[in-house]
Amino acid sequence: MIEIKNLQKVYEDEGETLTQALRDVTLSINKGEFVSIMGPSGSGKSTLLHILSFLDRPTGGSYKFQGKSIDDMNDHELARVRNSDMGFVFQSFNLLSRLTVYDNVEIPLLYSDITPAKRFERIKEAVDSVGLADKMYSEAGRLSGGQKQRVAIARALVTDPNVIFADEPTGNLDSKSGLQIMEILEMLNNKGRTVILVTHETQTAEFANRIIKIKDGLVESDNAIVAKRSHSANLK
Repeated sequence: MIEIKNLQKVYEDEGETLTQALRDVTLSINKGEFVSIMGPSGSGKSTLLHILSFLDRPTGGSYKFQGKSIDDMNDHELARVRNSDMGFVFQSFNLLSRLTVYDNVEIPLLYSDITPAKRFERIKEAVDSVGLADKMYSEAGRLSGGQKQRVAIARALVTDPNVIFADEPTGNLDSKSGLQIMEILEMLNNKGRTVILVTHETQTAEFANRIIKIKDGLVESDNAIVAKRSHSANLK
């Protein structure tokens, strides 16, 4: 699904100082994998996630998504692929607090051409999948942090994406809520979704089947987890 070779990202500030966030990163991610990207603050892990998810472009190297080079896609094409094939879950939830759960999950579908009946079916299925059927018409601002992140996952799922990108999804949650969120992501991966997670927490990273460690913009290690821990979902 994802193949990058010698990927580089250099930032230039107003004083023309260059900062190299990524240095010759080479890796591939197959469909159906659950991959954790770990590293200390400033290591380049979030920069890598932003490039993989088309939120930023590299300054060097190559990136192919589903066999197509991003160099062959303009910004409109990148946005189209991002909206149809990618789902996003962020640390800060990014919900509209005065809208209902239903309305928040509906947002990615507002500019689609699916029928109202199909739209409702997709939203209901996404909300049900994260255990919030009874909160469908509750205001998002009245939910707990864990529930808000579940809404964010439902919103990521509603377009039926090929890959879910999660950037520190448990960072604003207590340990119990964080565990529930990771169990949901694990469940989605078990159903065939590709999940790419950025985290600095070892316990969170161990939900994945593979851990890539980034340091100073380089891949420090890339290891499969042979004996993955078993987790039982509890969405109550």
